Amino acid sequence: MRKREIISMILAGGHGTRLGILTKHLAKPAVTFGGKYRIIDFVLSNCINSDIDTVGVLTQYEPLKLNQHIGIGIPWDLDRKTGGVTILPPYIKEGQGAWYSGTANAIYQNIKFIEEYNPEYVLILSGDHIYKMDYSKMLEYHKQKEADATIAVLEVPIEEAHHFGIMNTNEEDRIVEFEEKPREPRSNLASMGIYIFNWNKLKQVLIEDNEYHPDSDFGKHIIPRMIHNEDRLFAYRFNSYWKDVGTIESYWQANMELIETLPSFNLYEEFWKFYTNLDHQPPQYVGEVADVKRSILSEGSEVYGNVYSSVLGSGVIIEEGATVRDSIIMAGTIVQSGSVLNRCIVSENCFIGKNVIIGEGENIANFEKPDIYHTGITVVGDQTTVPDNVWIGKNCVVYGNTKFSDYNNGRLESGQSLILEGEES
Repeated sequence: MRKREIISMILAGGHGTRLGILTKHLAKPAVTFGGKYRIIDFVLSNCINSDIDTVGVLTQYEPLKLNQHIGIGIPWDLDRKTGGVTILPPYIKEGQGAWYSGTANAIYQNIKFIEEYNPEYVLILSGDHIYKMDYSKMLEYHKQKEADATIAVLEVPIEEAHHFGIMNTNEEDRIVEFEEKPREPRSNLASMGIYIFNWNKLKQVLIEDNEYHPDSDFGKHIIPRMIHNEDRLFAYRFNSYWKDVGTIESYWQANMELIETLPSFNLYEEFWKFYTNLDHQPPQYVGEVADVKRSILSEGSEVYGNVYSSVLGSGVIIEEGATVRDSIIMAGTIVQSGSVLNRCIVSENCFIGKNVIIGEGENIANFEKPDIYHTGITVVGDQTTVPDNVWIGKNCVVYGNTKFSDYNNGRLESGQSLILEGEES
């Protein structure tokens, strides 16, 4: 038995359906962010910066890219003989499949893994949020309060509190009630999905709750059960940057915030570095007639055209005469000469032909999925080809090896979708 004071379990199996075509072939934590990072890099970096060197990553939906990215944990100094990072997919037992059916159920299914380290505490994290946090300070608070569980909370505007799980506390910040998205919230302390539990207590509650809820969830079942049992639960107030990039708009906005003169979220602080698994790339190259303003250019990107207020991933090529504005262009994508992209997200390894216009026209919500695509952002799925001389409006979705004949006289009007191979976004 390899004793650890605390280990971390990262829930990274989510689909991220509100990101639409961006999560068609990969889990939300594997989506790129800030040019060269993937979303899960931030929580992994937080762990090693907080001196937590034993991490389990629970995967489920489209795990291949995520597994390849994490590997054996070298970029985060988690390639260790004892501890380090371990990928924990669902597995077969007793002759049947055992998919994770809830956040707490996923931890329940990995009790044996946790027991290998016999920890005093378990830190439960979500793999799909952008933030910096020293978990050692939260653990210190947990010990001071002699808590059974500590939940990180963020103060949100009271008018937005109905979108979150809300913790109601007493004067000592002991949690006395949990409300999931209350219509009339009595508090503005929103759960961040970051928990520290005393392991012996959590194990007991997981086993008990599994008898009643095979889809056991921390917010719906475990936390209310512990409050009902009068266990000691405390709120840990966090007052720095935290972003759930769970929608097309919030994902785009969080990337755009990185290019501010004084960004709310600084990727470049020496005392709190973020690490990623990125092969050695050549430096960026900006051509003689290129014009670049207020943008992030990742390693290996080449700009011969115009890039304004945008984020480019590694290996992106913007040809001479092309213009990219207010957009996110992910790794390996080529934008050919004469094309103009405005307020769009282009996924990895896409090919945008010559004289293509994307992101103009009326702001009409997407007809098929208005709840996902409605803020004027057009999204191009990974490995998509857009042929020469095509015009694409706002709130459009394009996916596949499209040809000019797939468009109506070369146009895809605002709010329309073009998805080939018969697959949904």
